[in-house]
This record gives sequence, structure tokens and C-alpha cells, in this order.
Amino acid sequence: MQADICEKMGRGEELSEFQRGNVVGCHLCKKSVREIAALLNLPRSTVSAVILRWKRGGITTALPRSGRPHKLKEEHRQLLEKVAQEKCLPSIKAIATEFQTASGANVSCSTVRRELHDMGFRGPVSSNDKPKAGQKTSKKQAGLGPKDATVDVSRLDLRVGRIMTADLLPDAYSVYTQIDLGDVIPRTVVSKLAKHVPIAQMQNRLVVVLCNVQPALIGGVLNEGKIMCASSQDELEILDPPGGAAPGDRITFQGFPGVPDKELNPKKLVWELIQPDLRTDARCVATYREAAFEVAGKGVCTAQTMNESEIK
Repeated sequence: MQADICEKMGRGEELSEFQRGNVVGCHLCKKSVREIAALLNLPRSTVSAVILRWKRGGITTALPRSGRPHKLKEEHRQLLEKVAQEKCLPSIKAIATEFQTASGANVSCSTVRRELHDMGFRGPVSSNDKPKAGQKTSKKQAGLGPKDATVDVSRLDLRVGRIMTADLLPDAYSVYTQIDLGDVIPRTVVSKLAKHVPIAQMQNRLVVVLCNVQPALIGGVLNEGKIMCASSQDELEILDPPGGAAPGDRITFQGFPGVPDKELNPKKLVWELIQPDLRTDARCVATYREAAFEVAGKGVCTAQTMNESEIK
């Protein structure tokens, strides 16, 4: 299981190509280094190195190790993270002073700032400036934005993808797929499709993918999306994009011009509020409140035979 990676790896062992791909996949989903490390149970320094290597050369393969090590030991990095999270100090200088008192380490403010940035901290915690007068920085306030006033289908990042490979996972119900969505790296999607759609029919197939779900481990594999299907109690059909559609094409809806969330926040129940209005119509066209799933200039998305059915 991936949850035990750190315990099984020796100090000198490299991550596998699959593990590195998971790290980069999480990074492309806008996860911070700290979040990726927690999700995949890897050291933050390892996650940072993989992402940096990918940014510099677009590769995830292991290269000869070079460069100077972190100035802080791992136990000091963990203590610094704790100080930043729990003390709510107003500046880098204050954090550095508190950290030095707690650890006995002698480090500069620039080192503290760099380490916090690598951990994924942003905002006041990684700046020398105090919040401006009247500026609210509570988590509740920071989580709100203009888009939260409206919950409709424009919040979903739906795109056309092509299944490159499809394989069964050990439970015999879940299908592990690598999907080309027009990005540099294919996206991993795990779905419970095996008892409805033969594996052979998934290979090289165009599908509609919900791309801004929160990545999560399913059966030890990082899931980064959802394949959209017409569904009933006993049946399920994968939605078909229109002819001429290509990986990366966006799905749009007339009358709903909003911008998709970078990532759907499960706590805000955006998907749960939108999903009941996703249905196929009498002609098997996929719709949201009677507006079709449409690829601009190419047509609409449909189910094969399932009309008047929910989509999920």
C-alpha cells in the first residue's frame, strides 16, 4: 500500500516512476508540497525535489543527486511547520525568533521563508509584512470568494479525455485508467465501471472527465478525476463526447458562463448541489437544467441509450 512508502523505502532508495507521477499529478492539481507529502506519506524534501525536477526539465525520472542539502534537519522542519501553524505570528522575523527559541537552531529569516514556502505556506506567514489595518485573515474569511455566491454547473471543470490504458484493480470492480486530457502528463482516474463496461471497450475511448475533484487515494492509487456516466439503479453508460472532439476540449453550458473552481472543496458541497440537476433528456443528450453538455463548434455529449437518467 502506498501509505507505507516511507517505512519501506531505505534512505538511499529512489521513488518509482509511478510514485513520481503521482507527485507531479498532485502538483498539477494545485496541491501544495505540504498537502502532497501528507497525502502520499512522503518527506516534503522528496516531494519538493520531484516537482523541481519536473519544472526544470519536464521529467520525473531520477537524476544523479546534486546541490546542497536543506539547512534544516527534518525534525527542525517539522518543528518550524508546527510553529507556523499554531503560533499565528505576524511576520517571518517573529516566526524565526520563536523557532530559534524552541529548537536552538541558528537560521536566518530568508532560510525560514524559503523552508515555509517549500512546505506550501502562503500569505502573511511567508511575508515580512504584517496584515494591513482592517485586513481579515481568518480561515473562514479567506475561504470565501465571489464564486461562492453562485453554485451552478460552471463551477465544474469538465473536459474531453481519451483513455490511454485501462486495467482492473485487485477488487475486480475498480478500473485504473490513464487519461489524456491535453496536459503534459496523463491523469490517473479510478472508477467502479468494471461490472458495467468491458475493459476492451474502454481502451482508446473518448470520455467526459470531471477534472477539479480533490485528489484522493483509492485502493492505494491516486485518483485525480471522475468519468461522467448516465446512471440508473441497474445500468450505467459512459457519456460520449461529440464527433471531432479532442482531449482537452472544454465542456460548456449555454447560460452558465462562470469559471470552474481550481478544486472542488468537499466541505462546501458544490458537487452535491449541482449533481441532482445533471440528467440526460428524452434524446439521450447530457444536460444541466436543460442546457446541453456542449463542446464549442463540435456538438453535444450523449449517452448511448439511457434517456431521462441522472448523470454522475
